[in-house]
Order: sequence, then C-alpha cells, then structure tokens
Amino acid sequence: METIRFHPYLTIAGLLLGLWSLKHIGVKKPNPNRLPRPPGPKGLPILGAMLEMPSMSDKPWLAYDKMLKKYGDMVYFEVLGQPFLVLGSLKRTNDILDKRSSNYSDRLIMPMLQLMGWSFGIANMPYGSMWRRHRRAFHKHFQANTVHKYLPIQEKETQAFLRRLLTTPQNFMHHIRHTFASTIMSILRLVVPVLESDDPYITLAEEALQGAAEAGIPGTFLVDLLPFLKYVPSWFPGTGFKRKAAHYAAINVEVVNQPFNIVQTKMAEGTAIPCVLTSLLEEFPGNEELGRAEEELISRNTAAIAYIGGADTTVSTTQTFFLAMAMHPEVLRKAQAEIDAVVGINRLPDFNDRPYLPYVNTIIKETLRWQLVLPLAGAPHMATEDDEYDGYFIPKGTAVIGAAWSILHDPEVLEAPEEFRPERYLKDGQIDPGVRDPVVAAFGFGRRMCPGRYLSDNSLYSIVSSVLAVYNINGPVDELGNPKQLEANYTSGLLSYPVPFNCTIEPRSKAAEFLIRGLND
Repeated sequence: METIRFHPYLTIAGLLLGLWSLKHIGVKKPNPNRLPRPPGPKGLPILGAMLEMPSMSDKPWLAYDKMLKKYGDMVYFEVLGQPFLVLGSLKRTNDILDKRSSNYSDRLIMPMLQLMGWSFGIANMPYGSMWRRHRRAFHKHFQANTVHKYLPIQEKETQAFLRRLLTTPQNFMHHIRHTFASTIMSILRLVVPVLESDDPYITLAEEALQGAAEAGIPGTFLVDLLPFLKYVPSWFPGTGFKRKAAHYAAINVEVVNQPFNIVQTKMAEGTAIPCVLTSLLEEFPGNEELGRAEEELISRNTAAIAYIGGADTTVSTTQTFFLAMAMHPEVLRKAQAEIDAVVGINRLPDFNDRPYLPYVNTIIKETLRWQLVLPLAGAPHMATEDDEYDGYFIPKGTAVIGAAWSILHDPEVLEAPEEFRPERYLKDGQIDPGVRDPVVAAFGFGRRMCPGRYLSDNSLYSIVSSVLAVYNINGPVDELGNPKQLEANYTSGLLSYPVPFNCTIEPRSKAAEFLIRGLND
C-alpha cells in the first residue's frame, strides 16, 4: 500500500481550519438587541480581515488611518475570530477607554510577549489586583507631586549631555540615549556610574525593547491569533518564533534581575544608597496583604519598568527634536530669541523659567505630536464584557486600539498636521488652551495612561531648553558645503524611532561655548 505523505503547510492549514471550526461553529455570541458591529472590512470566511490587517513592517498606524478615513472614526474587523476595534477620534477614546474604563482596561493576551518574558511590564499585565499593586508602587515614586525630587539629577545629566555634544557632536544619537539611561539609573540608583559606551545593562535593555517593539503589534506573529501554536514542538515548520522568543526571554530575565540583585546585595552589606528600589524593599515588610516573594517581585519589576520606560521612549522624542530643529532652523532661532530675552546668555534655563518660555513649551508639544513614539498608544486595551455603544455591539474580548497618530494628525482639528508648526499652540504669545494638547493621546488612554509621563515631561524640558540656549542645529552638508535635504523617516513597530540621520551641532556663540565649558566646574 502506498504511503500517504502530508505536506507540512497543508497540515498546518488543516489544523487552523479544524481549530477555528471547533471554536466558532455552533457558538452563539450573545447580542440580545441584535445590534450591528461597527463598520469595517468584512474579510473572508475563517480568515476574516487577515489580508487587510497591517503588519509591523507596514507602519500600521498609517494603514489604520486609511481605514478610519474610509469607514469613519470607529473601525471593526475580525481576524481568525479575534475581534478588533480601532478608535480614531478623541470622542471615541474618551467615551470608551476613559468613561467606560472599568470594562476597557484589560489587555489582550499576546502569547508572543508572554513567551518573550514581558509579564513583568505594567503595560502588558492583565487588569486586576497584581496590576494595581505594580501601578501603585510605580505611581508613589513618579506621580506629578513627587517627580520634583529628581530635578537636580535631570539638570546634572543635561549639563553632562551638553559637554559631550561639545566634544563629539557627531555622536549625538548615542549621547541622547546615554543621557536618559544615566538619568533614570541615577534616580533608581541601580548601576552607577553608567559607562560612556557599551554599558552592559543599557545594551541589555535596548535589545529587550527591540523585541517588545516587534511583538507589540497584534498580528505580527500568528501565535497571537492562534495561541495553541505555542504548544507546537519547536521542530515543527513555522515555529521559528519560538527561537526568537527564547532569545528575548533570556535577556528579560537579566534586565529584571540584574539591578535588583546588586541593590539587594548592597542593602545586606549596609552600603546601599537610599533610592526608589531600597524604599520599595523597606516599605513592603509589614504589609499583610503581600507575601515576601510577592513584595520582591513587585519591587524588582517596578525598577525594571522605570528603566525600560524612562530610558527609551523619551530617547525617541529627543531624537525627533534634533531632527525637527535641523529641518526648521527658523523655529530654533525664534526659541533662542525667547530664551535670550527671558534667561539671558550667562546661564542655562532652569525649571523656574519654564512658565515664561511659552514658545519653548510649544516646541516640546509639537515634538510629541509630530512623530509619536507610540503611534498606536501602546498595547491594545481589551473589552472585559460584551458592550453596546452608539447603536453598535462590541463583543467581549475585543482588542481596542486607540489610534493616537490619527487623533493627533486630524486635518479637521489641526491645520496641516503633517507639518512641524509649534506656533499652532500659541495665541497672543501664550499657550492657547483651545488647541488640542498632544498629551490627550501621546501617553495612552484611560487607566492605562503612561504613569511615567511627568518624569518624561521634565526631562524633555531640561534637554530642549538647554540645547536651544547654547547650540545651533543645522542640516548636513555635502563635500562642497551645500545643504543636504533631510526627511522625517521613522521605523515601524510598537515603538517608532527616527531612522539615523546626520546634522551639524555647534555652539551658537563664543559666550555659549564658554558657558558649556564652565559646566565642568
């Protein structure tokens, strides 16, 4: 008898069809009022809108923006039975993710992130008691009324950044990353001092974030849509994702444990410097709600989360600031004139000057809005229960995406949103409260809004105002000294960064150079 051979990909297709059928055929989804789903692509049987769903390499925020322009400010579709809802207006995100946050604060379970070891991240944790405990621990040290304690550290690291720019301005991209890493690690007192180059902990965290950026967009990996694939043997065709996940999981173990172990050892020796992590470890004993193992878990996770968030997302925004200034020298000159009038030329701007520098503040706002670090406002929310909204039915388990890019690039709300225009936020020389502030979308929505936004805002002001005070930033030139055209090119993924670019960074005057050199004192 002839042996029957099964092609591996046909076997996979058969498995997908069979499992989809078991999951969906004969299952009646509750919809008592027989309401329609929101508009969107219908797709194909079984596959749903898989062919329309953008991949990580497609800059998905732009693909979703096209969908929103076609179907309206709510777009619904399903992929292999998983429902998705994209919200493209501030009204929709406020109504659903803010006003109904009790039902929309959970997270879509993404097996690839779990396999990569990202269970320690607040952003990825399911909504519940463990998430609230982590959030409470983080909030205690980084809320609006607390972050002022870190201003001296931020000013010191900014001054070090200015000195590095004077010595090797061509390495500004590295200097930006080093500065924010050093700032957050000084605040946390994790591993100090940070090495000028090839710092092992920074390198680990950067690589960990590469994995998160790749896996954070739903649908990038098929295992997120078909979770049973994580149980398929690694030798089976199409399971290369398992090797990738194992690589990042090993890195994340080091990211979480390395700083915690160092501080814990120093505490036992009596040589630890008081910091966020020592405070967490000292506060937990006596808390009857938690066991010791859980106390340590929350402490080590909180420290890792603070570094991961503070040392990377603000990096992208600051790199965007340099790109914007190189592309728009007229903006830089106007900001410098404001600083000279308010601060003078004999010192750097400080935090007390901020209320009197409205144009500098508009540059920060526009930098946040123009090219978002998280164009889809981070990981999707998830509906905990069935819901009815504005005549539509939203099934339990729907992944809800807040399209931050679309909200902050809406031509009906902001004129020429694709252009970098800080002036859009000004009226009669002051910040116009009637103009949409990028904070409404840039840091997420509802109870999942980024808890580190206050620290990030202070860091951005410190860097932006000080750089503007003492440096000119211009576009690159060719061998003949002719200006070369710069373009705003960005990477794709959950996190978006400027593609590496060149610019010319020089002290704006002899007085400015003297001021920078004097910072060594």
